[in-house]
Amino acid sequence: MKIFLDTANLDSIKKYSEMGIVDGITTNPTLLSKEKGNPIQTMKEIVQYINGPVSLEIVASTFDEMMDEGLKLAKYGKNVVVKVPMTMDGLKVVKALSSNDIKTNVTLIFSANQALLAAKAGATYVSPFIGRLDDIGSEGLNLVSEIVQIFASYDISTQVLVASVRHPLHVIESAKMGADVVTLPPDILDKMIRHPLTDKGLDLFLNDWKKLEKEHPDLKF
Repeated sequence: MKIFLDTANLDSIKKYSEMGIVDGITTNPTLLSKEKGNPIQTMKEIVQYINGPVSLEIVASTFDEMMDEGLKLAKYGKNVVVKVPMTMDGLKVVKALSSNDIKTNVTLIFSANQALLAAKAGATYVSPFIGRLDDIGSEGLNLVSEIVQIFASYDISTQVLVASVRHPLHVIESAKMGADVVTLPPDILDKMIRHPLTDKGLDLFLNDWKKLEKEHPDLKF
């Protein structure tokens, strides 16, 4: 399963990319609003820094305006994925962009019906928002399971990109279900890296090595 970082913070992107664990980036207007500077420049810098897919979201609501924004965003780099809302005009945009070999990510998916229609329109990715479903008393992971099953049954090439991830368990369960991608904020990725038993074991090993150094002053690698 691929891991995308859900952020517009360049420092976080660079930090985790250096570990070799980030396959792509997803952004949205909310994430961009949290960063200083011109959001257009920020998006361009992210696209230039990352080799993998970078989802950049259009903010218009009508077909013509969305197409105009989508075509402009696609020019930022070959790795740009145009993020399109799950609306009627959005589906038209997905069809038009995909016909021009521009990759798309249909966002704000909350049902298997929406995911299926987005895939039929030609979406490269569909993004079910599981955390927001959990917030209203639904089981977000059930949606992931439904979409994965439907896509597998009909050999649909659209990738399932799990979004609105709230904790590391969401990542593991999504992977077990066969999701293609999970996008998560930096703090969740940090929690995936860490474990108290790892810290405890490392402290033990380092303390024992210090004892060995005292016993063997000339000890060197």
